Amino acid sequence: MTKLFFISLLVAMSLICVAQNDRSFKLDRSFPGTFSDFTVDNLGNLYLINQNGQLKKYSPGGDSLAVFNNLRKYGKLYSVDISNPLKVLLYYRDFQTVVVLDRFLNTRTTVDLRKAGLYQVKAVAQSYDNNIWIFDEQESKLKKVGDDGRVIDQTTDFRLLFDSVPSPVYVVDQNKQLYLYDPAKGVYIFDYYGGFRKRIPFTGWTDFAVINQTILGRDGRFLYRYEPGTLDLKQFPLPDYMLASKKILLGPSALYTLDDTGIKVYAYP
Repeated sequence: MTKLFFISLLVAMSLICVAQNDRSFKLDRSFPGTFSDFTVDNLGNLYLINQNGQLKKYSPGGDSLAVFNNLRKYGKLYSVDISNPLKVLLYYRDFQTVVVLDRFLNTRTTVDLRKAGLYQVKAVAQSYDNNIWIFDEQESKLKKVGDDGRVIDQTTDFRLLFDSVPSPVYVVDQNKQLYLYDPAKGVYIFDYYGGFRKRIPFTGWTDFAVINQTILGRDGRFLYRYEPGTLDLKQFPLPDYMLASKKILLGPSALYTLDDTGIKVYAYP
């Protein structure tokens, strides 16, 4: 993660607490339309998913860079991981299939997890060593697989570790740690070898993210920021004009929101 991104993140979070009063965030540009989802990579590139089954990539300046039109080939798209802009992961849960794209959104490979005996994968994410993390609900294990679907490594059965087994919707590989987020149970932190470290009971969040070990999330009215190892959970009220947002993301140079009218990009002061 770039230093610029982290600095921008801290600046943005410090400003949110006063944004309701002074409207610090200024609308920079918008992408009108009906979008089902979007995401932003660590270079500031924007990825828009529209209702027509199309994925479009835009530069930080708003220039169109690439298009992927085969979005519905495997049914409904469940998640997109762009933590490595050179390797975009599209996950289709209904078909237990991961489609790997390059930075131009050309298909590199398709991973059919069923061929490896994986039939109930809920969450998918990039791994630090260019492989893929998956959470196998059937066996209650976090597993690392290669681009061929072969299982390379796996954790202990979660049913042996926890009295109440988590069902994570997010898996994040960041700074030599793995973060699993279950909105009903909280954040579970593991090391790269699958060793469980701690659980943090932050529940009911959406838009979960981890930036340089700082945990971020939001609910209906607040953005939250927490640094593991401290007892200090900071909450920042959302500006009134962001309350209707379906999704909010902080990028390296802007804040992004999704609502019924499209994507809005707000410049940092």
